[in-house]
Amino acid sequence: MSTLIVENRAGQRVSLPAQPSLTLMDIMRTNGVEDILALCGGTCSCATCHVIVEDEFAERVGPASEDEMDLLEYSDHRTSSSRLACQVVFSEELDGLCVRIAPED
Repeated sequence: MSTLIVENRAGQRVSLPAQPSLTLMDIMRTNGVEDILALCGGTCSCATCHVIVEDEFAERVGPASEDEMDLLEYSDHRTSSSRLACQVVFSEELDGLCVRIAPED
């Protein structure tokens, strides 16, 4: 099984089993990552699943959509590799992907 590495807001890293075709948000919620609120349930209508993708994976994950960019525009913690975890579908190509949960706004 593939792995998703998540750094929580306290700076602790955890390796999660990651099934291709699930979103990063679903993987994190299924595995009990509490820092991901995902208040909208994955409909891309809030930014409570904001993650920052490590630079080495940014190109493979791809750029944020226009809808994501609109929501992330209001975050004080937005970076060039910010994404909404509900909008990134995990694939085997992303095995070992490391994301950091953004601080709450």
